Amino acid sequence: MKLISATPSPYARKVRIALAEKGIAFELLTEVPWNDDTSLPRYNPLEKLPVLLTDDGGSVYESSHILEWIERKYPLPPLTPKDDDGYLEAKRVQVVADGICDALVLSFFERSRPEPSAPWLARQMRKALGGLANLAQTLGDRPWMVRESFGLGDIATGCVLGYLGVRFPDIAWRDMHPVLAAYAERLEQRPSFRDTVPYPQPIRDAVV
Repeated sequence: MKLISATPSPYARKVRIALAEKGIAFELLTEVPWNDDTSLPRYNPLEKLPVLLTDDGGSVYESSHILEWIERKYPLPPLTPKDDDGYLEAKRVQVVADGICDALVLSFFERSRPEPSAPWLARQMRKALGGLANLAQTLGDRPWMVRESFGLGDIATGCVLGYLGVRFPDIAWRDMHPVLAAYAERLEQRPSFRDTVPYPQPIRDAVV
């Protein structure tokens, strides 16, 4: 298998971590999805990262769908609880984490505009901060986001926190939520997180 990824992308990082946690071998293909020479239109009609290229010539896209595909095709070790309530809670955490990422990505590009909209940025930041507060409340004093074992909820949450460090160092989320700060430090000790630390890529072609 091959994974088309971008180095700062929290969505692609989720998939990289899940593949590593399950011990699935893959080739990493790194590119900038915003550049005109991106390969994405050949594999994903929505032209978004990440894209998993399967050994049979197919492609799987949209990070949440890829994670579901991986969990179905490679169930061991499991990254979601088997019971309905646990599974649905893991999905809820992923929805919140992905929503924070969506708001942050929109904010990143809005900040890049010559005259960014202050009301738009304020709205996106309200979503991001509200989502972080929800994740902190969900975690509480437990070691993991869902039940008593590491899973997709932790991967999604950890990738949000990592993305904040890359694109939004001005957000003092560690001071706002010490429980998330301690949690992030634990996550970053895992090999799958250490090996996928995000960093910026230069965007060659104008997108705003």
